[in-house]
Amino acid sequence: MKSSSSVHFGSRIVISPNRKLFITIGDRGDGDRAQNPFDHAGSVLRINTDGSSPSSNPFFGSKKALPEIWSIGHRNPQGAIWNIVTESLWTLSHGAQGGDEITQPLAGKNYGWPIISYGRHYWGAKIGVGTHKSGLQQPIYYWDPSIAPSGFAIYSGDVFSKWKGNLLVGALKHELISRLELKNGKIVSEERLFPNRFGRIRDIRVGSKGHIYFLTDETDGGLYKISSLD
Repeated sequence: MKSSSSVHFGSRIVISPNRKLFITIGDRGDGDRAQNPFDHAGSVLRINTDGSSPSSNPFFGSKKALPEIWSIGHRNPQGAIWNIVTESLWTLSHGAQGGDEITQPLAGKNYGWPIISYGRHYWGAKIGVGTHKSGLQQPIYYWDPSIAPSGFAIYSGDVFSKWKGNLLVGALKHELISRLELKNGKIVSEERLFPNRFGRIRDIRVGSKGHIYFLTDETDGGLYKISSLD
């Protein structure tokens, strides 16, 4: 479905180890579209490298949804990674006023937007029915108030060996990196690094030698390398 909206593009691509492409798409500013399984907006897609739909997709051969749909109910997923610890796709999505969230999109599941959310509308009203509803999935982690997350990465290097398996999340609001410690697939703690020091952090990556790189989204933005915390 075409849209003239200039917001909520989502737009991350992740290639899984078995060479399937996961594509995140925002709701384009119209939350109801995220609940329509025949609309790409507000969904995660899974396709082959030639653009076709894998027969292992949850709705392949079904009339319940488009065959490329993997999951629905996402607001604006601007981050996506293949989590090498859980061996699954993880996404990072902007909430409204609060309710930024990390999810592990599973095949055929509905992640609730805009029926449930941990955020509120910008004018203060409750979103949907609240934070829970039967049949709708919960996030792995959420922020309230919002940090406006962008790209993220999972740390796998040796330079910061104590951080192995941790998530590193870039944030536009408060201009920081959020380090999230995982245990048994759950986030157990958060450390906020470099708040308001470099600018709006748009994306973050771990280099082949274990150094951390991040991009800032500013008029004079730059590419930065973290090789030590000293």
